[in-house]
Amino acid sequence: MKQLKLIETFTFILMTSYCFATTIADTTIIKSHLTSITKTGEFRTYKNIDQLNKTAEYIKSVFSQYSDSIFIQEYSVNGQVYKNVICSFGTENKKRIIVGAHYDVCDNQEGADDNASGVVGLLELSRLLKGQKLNQRIDLVAYSLEEPPYFRTEYMGSYIHAKSLVDNKTEVYGMISLEMIGFFKDEKKSQSYPIGLLSLFYGNKGNYITLVKKFNAGQFTRKFCRKYKATKAIRTKKYTAPPVLPGIDFSDHLNYWKFGFSALMITDTSFFRNNNYHEPTDTMETLDIKRMAKVIDGVFNTLTTL
Repeated sequence: MKQLKLIETFTFILMTSYCFATTIADTTIIKSHLTSITKTGEFRTYKNIDQLNKTAEYIKSVFSQYSDSIFIQEYSVNGQVYKNVICSFGTENKKRIIVGAHYDVCDNQEGADDNASGVVGLLELSRLLKGQKLNQRIDLVAYSLEEPPYFRTEYMGSYIHAKSLVDNKTEVYGMISLEMIGFFKDEKKSQSYPIGLLSLFYGNKGNYITLVKKFNAGQFTRKFCRKYKATKAIRTKKYTAPPVLPGIDFSDHLNYWKFGFSALMITDTSFFRNNNYHEPTDTMETLDIKRMAKVIDGVFNTLTTL
């Protein structure tokens, strides 16, 4: 009996290790989504409301393939209606995890890494989460209006969403912001930092994904970071700092911090690595699709084991 138990345990460990080592996110699907979102006639700026609506509709159509729980959260800014697209799994659970990414861009650019990469992460997660038995409800939220001129205002889609959770007294376990997850570089000096000395601790190669959180960010972020690194899906580094340090709160998680939720950002470090940030050169051809898929794997494996 004891020998049989040992064999079962070994088999479980082997299968788990294989699951984490094998890429489950589909690179072909990822490329298809990136093409649909970025290779469009208009750009996804706040001014091009028609293109934003087309993108929202595309996100909704993909979500609808994998979940029966889809909600469009509309809100008005200067006479225009903007939309958050929400897709839910494990709705039988009361406590929920929010995974969010913004689909708008800063200016006339494709915005492949910033932030089609994060949105495609949501789309692929929806495919992977279908049929999974979950311990928490998971809401995948695609936001509008993260970029200037609305950044740090109450018109950000993530502010609207975070406030609605508070207003509805929703029980939230934690929030994850997927903010630029597709750009990697293996060359020396391809990674910079807000403080130069950090290269001594984190290295000068942009070949990893970063889990960014503030001090005292809460139980969820601590547990998520630990489990994400344990998946070994991709080279991962955790970065904990006060929000005043440049870049720490440069995404949608900042609004969940404002309302007291435990939240973190998953990022390739944005302009500290990717020189295409907020430039017309931010195209899907510059992204590392294989490593982007591994980032998504890490999120999926962590969400399903929390």
